[in-house]
Amino acid sequence: MSRDPDERLAPGLHLVATPIGNLGDISARAIAVLKGADAIACEDTRVTGKLTHAFGIATPLLSYHEHNADRMRPKLLARLRGGERIALVSDAGTPLVSDPGYKLVREAAASGIVVFPVPGPSAALAALIVSGLPTDRFFFQGFLPAKAGARRTVLAEIGAVPSTLVIFEAARRLGVTLGEIADVLGDREAAVGRELTKLHEEVRRGPLTQLAAHYEESPGKGEAVIVIAPPSAETSDAATTVVDIENRLRELLVSHGVKEAAAVVAAEFGIGRRDAYARALALRGGER
Repeated sequence: MSRDPDERLAPGLHLVATPIGNLGDISARAIAVLKGADAIACEDTRVTGKLTHAFGIATPLLSYHEHNADRMRPKLLARLRGGERIALVSDAGTPLVSDPGYKLVREAAASGIVVFPVPGPSAALAALIVSGLPTDRFFFQGFLPAKAGARRTVLAEIGAVPSTLVIFEAARRLGVTLGEIADVLGDREAAVGRELTKLHEEVRRGPLTQLAAHYEESPGKGEAVIVIAPPSAETSDAATTVVDIENRLRELLVSHGVKEAAAVVAAEFGIGRRDAYARALALRGGER
């Protein structure tokens, strides 16, 4: 049911999607909700301040992010219980997708506070639909862990999922990350969406190794989304081999040094000692 533009915004928590780059992507409803709210909870008041200034929105901004969430959440919930209208936004895109907020939603819902979705832009979906890869089933990973060993473990886990994979990454790290993904998952077809909806928007498609080589030579700026094809029989076998190698290395690293473990695995799996050593070193680093 459509709402009369002059009707006051309903009390509750409003999850408002905002542009990921192009300000023209904001919806009329999103603007109305942000104007009608008693406060806007946002990750960075400077970032959201630029958006509110652009659309003449005078609603007060409240800082709510992962570092102050435990302190701010009770305050926001108290205001919501008092009948206020609070809008929650992220720095860009749909809130709660790879950013803080789900605990606030969960606790608000548990308290009987109404939560309203105000849908709109999403970097993950924008990259998925332009990738040229299957869209009927997809798995959203978000950002991979920072440590190499943990990254490989996560990649091995999600690599077996029979769906298109969606991963966030900083553009400057694309070359390294794409290379690691190819190493673990095999040379699957993929696409990279960089700076989507912005002035320097780029969508590049091809095998993971080809994309890795390109971004090693020409690292870009800004944010990127990596979209990876579902596993084929060939790439599934490659991913399984990597999992077997790394599981064996983990076993050996309990009682062996990195060099010794790498030598054993190189002999057992018929891979190069340098490759085995690099994997062992990454796993040992990831466990620190």
